[in-house]
Amino acid sequence: MALALALLPGLVRAQTAVPGAPRPDQVAFRALYKELVETNTELSDGSCTLAAERMATRLRAAGYGDAELHPFTAPGHPLEGGLVVVLKGADPKARPLLLLAHIDVVEAKREDWVRDPFVLVEENGYFYGRGASDDKAEGSVWVDTLIRFKQEGFHPRRDVKMALTCGEETASAFNGASYLATHERDLIDAAFALNEGAGGRLDAAGKPIALNVEAGEKFPQDYRLEVTNPGGHSSRPTKNNAIYHLAGGLVRLSQYDFPLEYTDASREFLRQMGSLVGGDMGAAMTALANNGQDAAAAAVVETDPGYNGMLHTTCVATMLDAGHATNALPQRARANINCRIFPGTTVDTVRAKLEELVADPEIKVTILGARSEVTKAPPPLTPQIMQPIQTMAAKIWPGVPIIPVLTAGATDGAFLSPVGIPTYGVTGMFGDPDGNGVHGLNERIRVKSLYDGRDFLYGLVKIYATQE
Repeated sequence: MALALALLPGLVRAQTAVPGAPRPDQVAFRALYKELVETNTELSDGSCTLAAERMATRLRAAGYGDAELHPFTAPGHPLEGGLVVVLKGADPKARPLLLLAHIDVVEAKREDWVRDPFVLVEENGYFYGRGASDDKAEGSVWVDTLIRFKQEGFHPRRDVKMALTCGEETASAFNGASYLATHERDLIDAAFALNEGAGGRLDAAGKPIALNVEAGEKFPQDYRLEVTNPGGHSSRPTKNNAIYHLAGGLVRLSQYDFPLEYTDASREFLRQMGSLVGGDMGAAMTALANNGQDAAAAAVVETDPGYNGMLHTTCVATMLDAGHATNALPQRARANINCRIFPGTTVDTVRAKLEELVADPEIKVTILGARSEVTKAPPPLTPQIMQPIQTMAAKIWPGVPIIPVLTAGATDGAFLSPVGIPTYGVTGMFGDPDGNGVHGLNERIRVKSLYDGRDFLYGLVKIYATQE
């Protein structure tokens, strides 16, 4: 495998910005990033189509022609469009690389934020704004990388493709990645894809402690628990009460932990993070890496919600709806159960387990619409994937360990892996321990984290693009 390091001039010295004075190329990138963050792409009142058009305008100004730019919208979804870009490679036998990012964002109520969520604010070493981290940071870097390639006259060995899509943040919305996977599969064909899903971890002082690479994710699936009943007047109570049936089933469900399971990535995460975390938690993580069925160690690791989500399938009640009048016995009681299913486990298997756990024939368990297909196995962390990551990380964060991870969340990689495009989460953007307000109020990312991540991804894509 040729890493073509000779094609990476200046990456070592380019990694560090002058304190308080961004480099000229960073100034240009900041303007692109600002435009994308300040384009409202909420489902309720925003437009991904407009955001995609603005990015296409920038790419066109950099020299991309109509044959390289592929904007798309689906019938009935005029505001949920996206953009695919193809930078042709020299070797038609080399399978392409795909850069994926979603440009829609979680809803943000202006009255709840300290700053306007759709105005990029740089303050105290952070960029603030909805999407500043998730996922317009990586989306901006992908656009910026393709612009830089064109301006440099860089000729990759393989095609480098980029897809900006909508709908990732809302399960019921039109999803652009799903649309491309089912309607434009050839357009996005690739040997593998780079996506969101994992970044870096900072300690409380802002020091990088680990760079994560996502290799696989759990599958999100909702189930409805429902009890129906003839009801009646509340002055004539009976034990056969829809709310009581449902409540009993939910209590039994809450007391169950699904079996411990592991992928190569999650086991390696426990092994490496154990030594970094230290203390009782670190010792428990190391013990689980060595013996995956160590119940005492699992009990310690499960006290951390983030780590717990990596150990097994999880199912949790998220919504309740019951009754129709204050003076009537309930005729219906419903609960939504949101499960995050471990790779290789089927939706029907979990449904059967829920029926067993609620242990009440009055409670009907229904599978609600699936977001995507279940991925049978996580993508492999081969040397061709990992060595370029190690090369670039050593230049920018020397000595920081690279740790694979199985994510409990859900990304658009769930639509690509089932159609034969292995998808890896890697951003190189380090986040604070509190999660940087992603999906919450006052979302932010460190300015240094964004600029360093930009340098990392630019170099990483260039290596992959020239790889034998």
